[in-house]
Amino acid sequence: MAAPTLQQPSFLLANLKADSTTKPLLHRCQDLVKIIDEYPAKELHSIFPWLVETVFGSLDGIISGWNLRLLHSRSPEYNLVLDFLNPSGPMMKLVYKLQAEEYKYEVPVNYLPGPIKACIQQGVLPDCPLFHNKLQFPLSGLLTLNFNPFEFYMFNLAYCLLTPKTYPPGHHGNTADTAYFVLVDTYLKYFLPSEGNVPPSPFSDSRGSVTAPRSSGMSLSGYGVHSSSLLKHHIFHQPTVNADPAAQEIWRTETLLQMFVEVWLHHYSLEMYQKLQSPQVKVSPARLRLRFPCAPPHSTEPALKQTAHAYYLQKSSPTEEHVLVVRLLVKHLHAFSNSLKPEQLSASGSAHSHTHPSPLEEFKRVVVQRFVQQKLYLFLQHCFGHWPLDASFRAILETWLSFIQPWRYTGEKATAPPDQNRTVPEKWEAFVQENLLVYTKLFQVFLNRAVRTDLVNAKNALMIFRVAKVFSQPNLPEMIQKGEQLFLEPEHVLHHRQPRGYLSPSQGGSYLSPRQRTVTDTVFKVKSHVYSIEGQDCQYKQMFGTELRAAVMKLIQQIAQARQTAKRISDHSSEIAANNSFMSWFGLGTQDQNHTFNGTEAEESGECLKKTHDLLDKALEFLCQIFKLNQGQLTQLISNMGSSEDDANGRQLPDCVQGQSGLILTDLGRMQIINGLRRFDIQYQGDPELQPIRSYENAALVRLFYRISTAINERFGPRMNVLCSRSDFLGRMGRHYLTNPETFTRLRHSPVTQRTMERPRHPRISLRPLASYRTLLILLLLYMIGALLSFGPVSSTLLIISGAFLYGLFMTLFGDKIKTH
Repeated sequence: MAAPTLQQPSFLLANLKADSTTKPLLHRCQDLVKIIDEYPAKELHSIFPWLVETVFGSLDGIISGWNLRLLHSRSPEYNLVLDFLNPSGPMMKLVYKLQAEEYKYEVPVNYLPGPIKACIQQGVLPDCPLFHNKLQFPLSGLLTLNFNPFEFYMFNLAYCLLTPKTYPPGHHGNTADTAYFVLVDTYLKYFLPSEGNVPPSPFSDSRGSVTAPRSSGMSLSGYGVHSSSLLKHHIFHQPTVNADPAAQEIWRTETLLQMFVEVWLHHYSLEMYQKLQSPQVKVSPARLRLRFPCAPPHSTEPALKQTAHAYYLQKSSPTEEHVLVVRLLVKHLHAFSNSLKPEQLSASGSAHSHTHPSPLEEFKRVVVQRFVQQKLYLFLQHCFGHWPLDASFRAILETWLSFIQPWRYTGEKATAPPDQNRTVPEKWEAFVQENLLVYTKLFQVFLNRAVRTDLVNAKNALMIFRVAKVFSQPNLPEMIQKGEQLFLEPEHVLHHRQPRGYLSPSQGGSYLSPRQRTVTDTVFKVKSHVYSIEGQDCQYKQMFGTELRAAVMKLIQQIAQARQTAKRISDHSSEIAANNSFMSWFGLGTQDQNHTFNGTEAEESGECLKKTHDLLDKALEFLCQIFKLNQGQLTQLISNMGSSEDDANGRQLPDCVQGQSGLILTDLGRMQIINGLRRFDIQYQGDPELQPIRSYENAALVRLFYRISTAINERFGPRMNVLCSRSDFLGRMGRHYLTNPETFTRLRHSPVTQRTMERPRHPRISLRPLASYRTLLILLLLYMIGALLSFGPVSSTLLIISGAFLYGLFMTLFGDKIKTH
């Protein structure tokens, strides 16, 4: 489009909507850049909500927008979209331009995460300052939040991750390669920099700067118990002329982080969310109506009564993509927090220090505890309890392991080899103790999951190995154990310090408030962390206690069983692979017409199972290090269990009970089958002549010989019965050629059902072995040898028949003695 002429906003919006259906994305972005540069904020105000919806999609998911979560780097529009949405790009320039004029944009409360929405509808304001002084009650009766342009933009960016995504047919891609993932990563690096300050906004209005949003004059009684900004004393209590530029800009960092945390991490029960709220913020529905006289007199109470029920109906677990983005946030927060300068860290711990750290440095000091400590724990706890027992749990696991290892994101280069565990520095002891539940309780929940998974699967074995390796890092078990000892300190020494109970920062305090009581007692910190989440009546289970030690021993037993199973299957697969050479195409390899299933998937064999065995071996070693287990006793236990298990596998079926119609699996039997510890010997029990045609047989010959055999058996069947019923030498020879004695043995040992009938097999001739490629190859070789010895086809045939007769005669005379030996 040429440089647009000044039009009415309604015409501008109409033209943009029309262009969105006719022009390619490149031309539309070029037009938008010109419009953002040339139009005043008053006229851009009307197109902003539509443009945000066009980019990120509608909140109800009906409009997909630019499909940022499906846009991969191989797409031609990928770089164009990232440039337009860059933190210093045209879209953010529009946000800052509108921010200077203090416009407001409505977001229905219905689109907030379930627990937050339910609390607001019940008259409880969330503790997060992001939602303070923003509630509106329009004539429609629908509660809304009034966000400024920056908050509105960031809310839609965060909420884009929660809308349902439908993959197009044949679409496969890596989440870390999508435009959305890269965009979130870019915003985190821009607004949470590890080095330097947050870059100033590229747009300046006539007053010279874009200032932080002012608090709204409309507030509910009882709602304003917290400051509207974590750094309020840095931003609002200074004259604009003399304000620190970093203090002017840090509100963007705080707003972005609060929005991401509030939208992404609220996946847990409403009761848990209410337990974390401050008791002072409860507001009655009557006061809601008094504050909003335009609200219908009876529109609030019925809705409030149905809130909890509606929340549980719509509650769902996060997707794997959601979890991967949360892990990205956790890693960035650790890197951001660990970039705090050592002199600022020491100054913040000194009560008499005269140094004044910058707002960004002070923000780094408290960002993990203030924003994610509790909410991430509850998010992970919900996922641990509701995620399917499959390999996709790896995303949850790695998010957890990333949070509990902040020392991995210090920016220091590792001096130790990658395969060697580095000692956890002593300075992280406070972090471990103040996040005790994330280490201990989630480890216990993981144990409960691990004993219910198939550990022969390499992906599940890898997760066991990862957890054991992380917790076995030198110094970490001792730090956790010391934290538990501090929590179990007697209560009487703490009562005089805070008679009203334990309040976490999210329950009414602020980490940066000068009025907050300075907590110097480590015991109090640990207890405050546990009680703020679990309640003061919680029954804490020690990670190194007797009960959990027994659960660990149970897991070790299952690991040892799975390790033996993986080794056995791997050895068996190696033997089959060695036997299956090129000649197996002709049937010279291993043949098993009654092939049984071993309980593992096809891809879990060979090298994959060897890897599983190695991972489980190392996991056992790490668990011994964590819980100080006696290596000698453990080795003896594993060896005894392995030998008894091998014997059991040869003699016993999976654990069953006898029912009216046959054997019925117990829960133990199902676990044995899932882990490949035992199995049913599944065999074909029908007519041997009607078995499925094998890969080593010629299908046409099988069908031809079946017709010939059937014709011979129908004509000479009575005579064959008479011959085989004789007790003399001829009868024995007839039974050798015309019956299969193994059939009755297989039927008697089959575990299938009592209704399996031992049908008598009448003597009959079977020509099916002649259809095997192996038999045909042997006959061909014999005829070739006969031709080399100057025997004709007839002579060779007679010699072959004579040889077969002599073999049968020998087996008739000496077969019983050979079987006995």
